[in-house]
Amino acid sequence: GIISLISLAVLSYERYCTMTRTAEPDTTNYRKTWTGIILSWTYSLFWTVPPLFGWSSYGPEGPGITCSVNWHSKDANNTSYIICLFIFCLVIPFAIIVYSYGKLLCAVRQVSRIHTGPARRREQRVLVMVVVMVVCFLLCWLPYAAVALTATFGQPGLITPAASIIPAILAKSSTVYNPIIYVFLNKQVSEML
Repeated sequence: GIISLISLAVLSYERYCTMTRTAEPDTTNYRKTWTGIILSWTYSLFWTVPPLFGWSSYGPEGPGITCSVNWHSKDANNTSYIICLFIFCLVIPFAIIVYSYGKLLCAVRQVSRIHTGPARRREQRVLVMVVVMVVCFLLCWLPYAAVALTATFGQPGLITPAASIIPAILAKSSTVYNPIIYVFLNKQVSEML
């Protein structure tokens, strides 16, 4: 889950950089791609390893068919980890996504003020794509975050195993939606297909 969140943030920033760059992208240089992949995995590893060494713990999630952070423990050790996880693995990636897509939208709007017709249609397509990606991100991760925070800070037993199934499935399926949205809302990719 964390690798998918971080990957979405890295991809949004890379998309912003690629679309606002004036020079033609070098498709033979994979250095930035590998840097993004290594950064995503390293950051995710940094936040998933601590429970193995005693800062919180892992355990069955929901009805016991998946494993996740122990959301139900109320001790300070577990609570501090969950707060850090929430800030550094949900809030910050979401802020990067909003920043990147917001700056991308501003750049497209500046271009469309100069040009009319096709540039304005491109701005509208980018706007739709940005809104859909941000909404999908929120629809996938906010229910899971809400259930996790409620299980951590709410009354014991408030979140039943059955109630946690759908948010967990939504969160784990989030990596599927971004490429699908990009393919169907990107005119160049659609034309290639």
